[in-house]
Amino acid sequence: MNRVIHFEIHADNPERAVTFYTDLFGWKFDKWDGPMPYWLVTTGPDGEPGINGGLMPRKGKQEGDIIMAYVCTVQVANVDESIAKALSSGGQTALPKMPVPGVGWLAYCKDTEGNIFGMMQNDKNAGM
Repeated sequence: MNRVIHFEIHADNPERAVTFYTDLFGWKFDKWDGPMPYWLVTTGPDGEPGINGGLMPRKGKQEGDIIMAYVCTVQVANVDESIAKALSSGGQTALPKMPVPGVGWLAYCKDTEGNIFGMMQNDKNAGM
Protein backbone atom coordinates (compact mmCIF):
# COMPACT_ATOMS: atom_id res chain seq x y z
CA MET A 1 0.00 0.00 0.00
CA ASN A 2 1.15 3.54 -0.71
CA ARG A 3 0.68 6.07 2.11
CA VAL A 4 0.68 9.82 2.14
CA ILE A 5 4.02 10.83 3.69
CA HIS A 6 4.13 14.57 2.95
CA PHE A 7 1.85 17.33 1.83
CA GLU A 8 2.40 20.74 0.34
CA ILE A 9 0.31 23.84 0.70
CA HIS A 10 0.62 26.34 -2.15
CA ALA A 11 -0.09 29.92 -1.09
CA ASP A 12 -0.38 33.32 -2.74
CA ASN A 13 0.77 34.83 0.57
CA PRO A 14 2.88 32.27 2.50
CA GLU A 15 3.19 34.42 5.64
CA ARG A 16 -0.60 34.78 5.85
CA ALA A 17 -0.99 31.01 5.40
CA VAL A 18 1.59 30.35 8.15
CA THR A 19 -0.43 32.54 10.53
CA PHE A 20 -3.69 30.81 9.56
CA TYR A 21 -2.45 27.24 10.17
CA THR A 22 -0.48 28.18 13.29
CA ASP A 23 -3.58 29.80 14.81
CA LEU A 24 -5.97 27.03 13.72
CA PHE A 25 -3.99 23.83 14.39
CA GLY A 26 -0.89 24.94 16.32
CA TRP A 27 1.40 23.73 13.52
CA LYS A 28 5.06 24.79 13.55
CA PHE A 29 6.62 26.37 10.45
CA ASP A 30 10.38 26.58 9.86
CA LYS A 31 11.68 28.54 6.87
CA TRP A 32 13.95 26.32 4.82
CA ASP A 33 17.44 27.69 4.17
CA GLY A 34 17.47 26.65 0.53
CA PRO A 35 17.47 28.26 -2.91
CA MET A 36 13.70 28.85 -2.97
CA PRO A 37 11.15 30.08 -0.45
CA TYR A 38 9.86 27.02 1.39
CA TRP A 39 8.61 26.33 4.90
CA LEU A 40 8.78 22.92 6.57
CA VAL A 41 5.54 22.15 8.42
CA THR A 42 5.54 20.09 11.62
CA THR A 43 2.04 18.94 12.51
CA GLY A 44 2.83 17.00 15.70
CA PRO A 45 5.36 14.84 17.56
CA ASP A 46 7.24 12.18 15.58
CA GLY A 47 5.92 9.40 17.84
CA GLU A 48 2.27 10.09 16.92
CA PRO A 49 0.45 9.07 13.72
CA GLY A 50 0.38 11.73 11.05
CA ILE A 51 2.52 13.41 8.44
CA ASN A 52 4.48 16.61 8.10
CA GLY A 53 4.66 18.74 5.01
CA GLY A 54 5.71 21.95 3.37
CA LEU A 55 4.39 25.32 2.29
CA MET A 56 5.53 27.25 -0.75
CA PRO A 57 4.50 30.18 -2.91
CA ARG A 58 1.86 29.26 -5.48
CA LYS A 59 3.03 29.10 -9.08
CA GLY A 60 0.41 30.61 -11.36
CA LYS A 61 -2.95 32.06 -10.44
CA GLN A 62 -6.28 30.48 -9.54
CA GLU A 63 -9.07 31.23 -11.95
CA GLY A 64 -12.71 30.64 -11.15
CA ASP A 65 -13.64 27.90 -8.70
CA ILE A 66 -11.01 25.42 -9.90
CA ILE A 67 -9.48 23.18 -7.22
CA MET A 68 -5.69 23.03 -7.56
CA ALA A 69 -4.77 21.00 -4.50
CA TYR A 70 -4.46 17.58 -3.02
CA VAL A 71 -6.91 17.67 -0.15
CA CYS A 72 -5.52 16.47 3.15
CA THR A 73 -7.74 15.86 6.15
CA VAL A 74 -6.74 16.86 9.67
CA GLN A 75 -8.03 15.04 12.75
CA VAL A 76 -9.63 17.47 15.24
CA ALA A 77 -11.20 16.99 18.67
CA ASN A 78 -14.32 19.02 17.83
CA VAL A 79 -15.22 19.74 14.21
CA ASP A 80 -17.77 22.45 15.10
CA GLU A 81 -15.21 24.41 17.13
CA SER A 82 -12.60 23.92 14.41
CA ILE A 83 -14.97 25.21 11.70
CA ALA A 84 -15.72 28.27 13.82
CA LYS A 85 -12.00 28.87 14.37
CA ALA A 86 -11.27 28.47 10.65
CA LEU A 87 -13.95 31.04 9.79
CA SER A 88 -12.74 33.50 12.45
CA SER A 89 -9.17 33.11 11.12
CA GLY A 90 -10.16 34.18 7.61
CA GLY A 91 -11.14 30.82 6.13
CA GLN A 92 -14.36 29.80 4.39
CA THR A 93 -16.64 26.78 4.42
CA ALA A 94 -16.25 24.65 1.28
CA LEU A 95 -18.61 21.81 2.33
CA PRO A 96 -20.48 21.92 5.63
CA LYS A 97 -20.13 19.31 8.37
CA MET A 98 -21.43 15.91 7.30
CA PRO A 99 -21.44 12.47 8.87
CA VAL A 100 -19.21 9.70 7.59
CA PRO A 101 -21.23 6.79 9.01
CA GLY A 102 -19.32 4.74 11.53
CA VAL A 103 -16.24 6.98 11.23
CA GLY A 104 -16.90 10.56 12.29
CA TRP A 105 -17.86 14.08 11.29
CA LEU A 106 -16.18 15.65 8.25
CA ALA A 107 -16.12 19.21 6.96
CA TYR A 108 -14.18 20.89 4.19
CA CYS A 109 -12.94 24.46 4.49
CA LYS A 110 -10.86 26.82 2.40
CA ASP A 111 -7.85 28.50 3.96
CA THR A 112 -6.87 32.13 3.36
CA GLU A 113 -5.24 31.07 0.06
CA GLY A 114 -8.27 29.23 -1.35
CA ASN A 115 -6.87 25.75 -0.64
CA ILE A 116 -9.42 23.15 0.43
CA PHE A 117 -8.67 20.97 3.45
CA GLY A 118 -10.71 18.52 5.47
CA MET A 119 -11.27 18.28 9.22
CA MET A 120 -12.44 15.02 10.80
CA GLN A 121 -13.78 14.42 14.30
CA ASN A 122 -13.74 10.73 15.17
CA ASP A 123 -17.20 9.47 16.21
CA LYS A 124 -18.25 5.90 15.40
CA ASN A 125 -21.88 6.93 16.01
CA ALA A 126 -21.87 9.68 13.36
CA GLY A 127 -24.66 9.23 10.86
CA MET A 128 -26.07 6.18 12.62
